[in-house]
Amino acid sequence: MICSTTKNTAKFFSSIDEIPSKTWKALGCTENIYFHPEFLASLEKNHPEITFIYIILVDKENQPTAFASLKIINFELNSIKNDFETLKNIGRKLHVFPDKKPLKLFVCGNTFVSGEHGVFIKENQDKKAIIKELAESINYFVNADKKLKKQIDAFLVKDFANESLFITNILKDFGYHPFSVEPNMKLQLHENWQNFDDYLAAMKTKFRVKAKKAFKQSSKIEIKEVTLENIDDILPKITALYKKVALNSGFNLGVFNLETYKNLKEKFGDTYILRSYYLDDKIVGFISGVVNKQALDAHFVGIDYQLNREYAIYQRMLYDYIEIAINKKLKILNFGRTASEIKSSVGAVPQDLTMYLRHQKTIKNKILKLFLQRVLPTLFQQKFPFKTLEPKHEKH
Repeated sequence: MICSTTKNTAKFFSSIDEIPSKTWKALGCTENIYFHPEFLASLEKNHPEITFIYIILVDKENQPTAFASLKIINFELNSIKNDFETLKNIGRKLHVFPDKKPLKLFVCGNTFVSGEHGVFIKENQDKKAIIKELAESINYFVNADKKLKKQIDAFLVKDFANESLFITNILKDFGYHPFSVEPNMKLQLHENWQNFDDYLAAMKTKFRVKAKKAFKQSSKIEIKEVTLENIDDILPKITALYKKVALNSGFNLGVFNLETYKNLKEKFGDTYILRSYYLDDKIVGFISGVVNKQALDAHFVGIDYQLNREYAIYQRMLYDYIEIAINKKLKILNFGRTASEIKSSVGAVPQDLTMYLRHQKTIKNKILKLFLQRVLPTLFQQKFPFKTLEPKHEKH
């Protein structure tokens, strides 16, 4: 389906397979794993309950200028817990949110990973104009289908770092309201850290002692790589652990189908990290993540909460992510949202993220604005575990 907007033309696709390979080539976005067709196809294949839509914006010469990944999801409001509980109840009382049924959300972004993974803009493009074009194209797509227009309750565009807001704030002109969400906890890896011991040596005594204690507590844990040979046997076990973590989360846009890991390991091999944690032959945890350019992004984890405190399972996982990133000579480790305080105790600092939400109905959208002003990320005590590090010198 093709629509004309004010300047450009937007092409809509309902499957990754429909997008021609020359389009990917022209966009030049596949170095970023989140915009790699194989990565997107893996998500699509394993989540049949989600409606996937892809938009390619093109210029007057029909050359691609941007790519956007969108999804239509049923968001279960009952899954909202903790700090969001009161806001959810107020929203229902004011009839901003439906009472019985899930909220039908039209989302631009990756519903499973924190960060700017929804829109790719080609080099040398006017980014504000592209975001404006995208907002117009989303409106066009929904309004062109009367049935779809009736079904959609709200539109969500996620997650933008502070340095992008001067571009994305143009969404306010389209009735979107910005609000802050839990930050991505980010660890900058120092160039002097050649191995994990260097990382420990950079820490203040108190935090180094804490790390060594975690290693001592977790010494009985055996860590195994998950491979294509053993994944079928492990998947049901790690799925059970993941569900416990998902249930504990205060805010989840969707449940991830861990079968996706099979495709990701198949297509990306060692670039996709998957490890399992065993205690006396019983699986007690797993970590997953992806090497994306110069960063390691932590994805989902699973933990046996009953054994977590005694064996410092989660703490050990955080150190393992750090060790992987150092060994792979990466620059950044994105831990993602949740458990901000414990992540800050291993050196991560918060990176603020903003989402934009718009209700389909004008009056409800005005109420939504007041409601979103009360949404604030959970406060936590930021820890500073490092001795003063030498500032990094820019290489010219």
